[in-house]
Amino acid sequence: MVYILFGSEIVIIKNRIDDIKSQAKISNLAWNYYDLENCNLKSIIDDANSGTLFSSKRGIIVDNAYIFNATTNKKLPEQDPKILENYLDNINPDTILIFSINSEKIDTRKKIFKKLLKVGKVIDCNVKKNSIDLIKDMFLPCSIGYDEAIYFKNRVGDDYGILVSEAKKLVTYKNDSSKVTKEDIDNVATFNVDLDMFHLIDNIVLNNKKEALKSFEEMLKHKIEPIQVIINLASQFRLFYQTKVLFSKGYKEQEIASYLKIHPYRVKKSLERRNQFTLEELLFFVERLADLDYQIKSGAIDKVLGMELFILNKDIGF
Repeated sequence: MVYILFGSEIVIIKNRIDDIKSQAKISNLAWNYYDLENCNLKSIIDDANSGTLFSSKRGIIVDNAYIFNATTNKKLPEQDPKILENYLDNINPDTILIFSINSEKIDTRKKIFKKLLKVGKVIDCNVKKNSIDLIKDMFLPCSIGYDEAIYFKNRVGDDYGILVSEAKKLVTYKNDSSKVTKEDIDNVATFNVDLDMFHLIDNIVLNNKKEALKSFEEMLKHKIEPIQVIINLASQFRLFYQTKVLFSKGYKEQEIASYLKIHPYRVKKSLERRNQFTLEELLFFVERLADLDYQIKSGAIDKVLGMELFILNKDIGF
């Protein structure tokens, strides 16, 4: 059998591959792993046609299967799709061959895709990130209500990998099939400071002072120090500045994440707000926060009051 799995969430692709491996019941020693960006397609097909010492059946997983993309990066190795086309005419029944690609779409017009569609399986691993039903499924065999699922998402964020990880922690914590409560979520799930920081920033920029103060109060409830809030705010405004500059120079999300050595999710959320600020405004916020940090540490102002005055955009003596 030959599979191709594609989607924007690597975690979902990995979970589906694990399902295929589990159903195949092939020894772990009989699975080989390739990255198409670093190897030749012919070597993979030769491997698919060969036998194994460990099992009558074998499995092959090929990551970054860019041959199914609409456009090909010229920096990547040139592959001959006819090699795979010929294999699809005479598939080794003892081999499970899985191609995966972390891409929301693949080119369904390509001859190689149409051929694979006839003799293999194409699995779309894309999901709606805001699907509460999807979140509820993460808690099986436990259960979670609609309101609790929204509360969980608001606390953790909408990054699929993080949601899955935090849901698993809660299922382990419950250790049965009972219902997950908001109290359980507060006790176990990690509070996403970055997510609330985005809410705080949005409200500051939009001059929603009441909502901004609510965000700050929520952070205080979770015992987050005002100094930490200031540091995180300054860090986020600097990140906005860096991503805005790099994006204007033609860098893509993944390239920016690699360059800045941060999670792609942070880059994505930052770029979503790039048009909210000018570069001058971003530097202004960073400077104000640096001055506020100095005022607090020098004892000139109380840390909570100082942050509240910053949110209210009132002069605090600097």
